[in-house]
Amino acid sequence: MNMRIFKLFIVVLVIFQVSGCATHTNQDPLESFNRAIYKFNDVADDAIIKPISKGYKNIAPTFIVKGVNNFFNNIRDVVTVINELLQGKIEYAANDTGRILVNSTIGLLGFVDVHSMNGGERRKEDFGQTLGYWGVGQGAYLVLPFVGPSTTRDAVGFVTDTLAFDPISYINNVRGRNQVRLLQFIDARTELLNASAIMDEASLDPYAFQRDAYLQYREALVNDKPSGDIDYTDTANSDYNFEEYTEGSTNKSTTENCTNKLTTENCKAQKVSQVK
Repeated sequence: MNMRIFKLFIVVLVIFQVSGCATHTNQDPLESFNRAIYKFNDVADDAIIKPISKGYKNIAPTFIVKGVNNFFNNIRDVVTVINELLQGKIEYAANDTGRILVNSTIGLLGFVDVHSMNGGERRKEDFGQTLGYWGVGQGAYLVLPFVGPSTTRDAVGFVTDTLAFDPISYINNVRGRNQVRLLQFIDARTELLNASAIMDEASLDPYAFQRDAYLQYREALVNDKPSGDIDYTDTANSDYNFEEYTEGSTNKSTTENCTNKLTTENCKAQKVSQVK
């Protein structure tokens, strides 16, 4: 445990050294590096990750896909509660602790999201948001291998959440822990199949589109925008329907949302909302 904390401390120091590179006028000073990682992620996703995720979604029964997603969201709720406590949001922490207890017992370890079925709201908080809540700037935009868009602040948050707060990290069996992580990664990618396809159609420069959308979205989360402005809904909701992913459905969605666009920015704003 002490070695894990030591490694986390070193990573935090290294990442924050990079954060000084960003300015208010240029939040992407590492653009050349980021574009290279973005391209790597895109190739890896098209060649390996996306086919596996689509195969999993097509082969596994819908209730299994949904149940696995609920299970990992229930684990993720633990990270949320810890960060709510760190931000002093006691009422939210108490509510989400109740969510975890209900879903972990009545909901069979979280495979059934009983709390949402009864009208409960799921919030998502992470250590990146906690740092932002206490005034830490987002730093330079950063694209992480396999993970995707981030900032130096959110990268620190991601490492902290993963190594210190996520219950999966405390599975003693290394092989078992890696298998759970792999399934978690596939589940997360499956959840984003339609969203990523929409993003690919949204701009002549998907990298810039993803960057701008991510920075705006994270800033809104840190500022606790109302649920009407930020969509906290995820695939664990009881009425979520895992619709079959097809290229046709993507093109239709893109066309419908921009048929009567007045300006490019209006169209872009609609797509940002869909992707996130």
